[in-house]
Amino acid sequence: MTEFDIMLPHYGDTAMLKTAVRSVLAQTVADWRLVVVDDDGRDTSLPGWFKELDDPRVEYLPNETNLGITRNFNRCVDLAEAPYLVMMGCDDVMLPDYLAVVRGVRERHPGVEIVQPGVQAIDSDGRPAVTSTDRIKRMLRPGPGGESALQSGEPLAASLLRGNWLYFPSLCWRTESVRAVRFREDLSVIQDLALVMELLVRGATLALTPEVCFQYRRHAVSVSSARAVSGARFTEERRFFTETAEQLRSHGWTKAATAAERHFSSRAHALTLVPAALRSGQKGTAGNLLRHALR
Repeated sequence: MTEFDIMLPHYGDTAMLKTAVRSVLAQTVADWRLVVVDDDGRDTSLPGWFKELDDPRVEYLPNETNLGITRNFNRCVDLAEAPYLVMMGCDDVMLPDYLAVVRGVRERHPGVEIVQPGVQAIDSDGRPAVTSTDRIKRMLRPGPGGESALQSGEPLAASLLRGNWLYFPSLCWRTESVRAVRFREDLSVIQDLALVMELLVRGATLALTPEVCFQYRRHAVSVSSARAVSGARFTEERRFFTETAEQLRSHGWTKAATAAERHFSSRAHALTLVPAALRSGQKGTAGNLLRHALR
């Protein structure tokens, strides 16, 4: 059986998708399968392009009907067969040693459910992008100098609820653990953190490594960016944090529950978007952002 399944849900830019696929083909570890699940379907040249790759490890599967982000994530989970899976972004890039790095972490820490490698943010043109979000993630990441080995339980839950420093598309997961929980289909932006929280409550362990082997694309046209500007993501986040606080308090994780109730980084993020909403004349959106930030 193949060791790694790289599941790539696609919707959006075809050129970036091809860059992502080529980055998988360039891996120094050969024991992988790439499955592209196309939830867009507008580019009719893609089936031919994938056929021309002529690599039996690469599969292209267009959806018959549009599933939406989270349902497509769950289809990817259903299709995964290998012991470990990566839910790669269709605009992200694996550096050639990505699979070698995560394999090394798993060999050092048998049984770990999630691996977070080092990540470099890039812009739409593939150039390094040092954003305030990435600086904050670096500061929030636990351990001396932002590095650590193993994280789990309430300390990790509280840390992520204060500010989610994970890069979801770069994570390597134990497939059976993700399949047991799946992504919540009532969430469309924060479903990755919801999955991690459920796994932590079930006893999952996360391993960190500082080795940078993945490039995470930041650009203004992403789904999460669009929902942030509209304020829609914060309505979803507020509901998630309220529900999670109740769950964690009943689980006995009072510090993590308090972090969920305060959701400081989410509120701070909303506050930073208020000026842009006002400049564009979206007074209603600005008011919603302020209420989320200050409540």
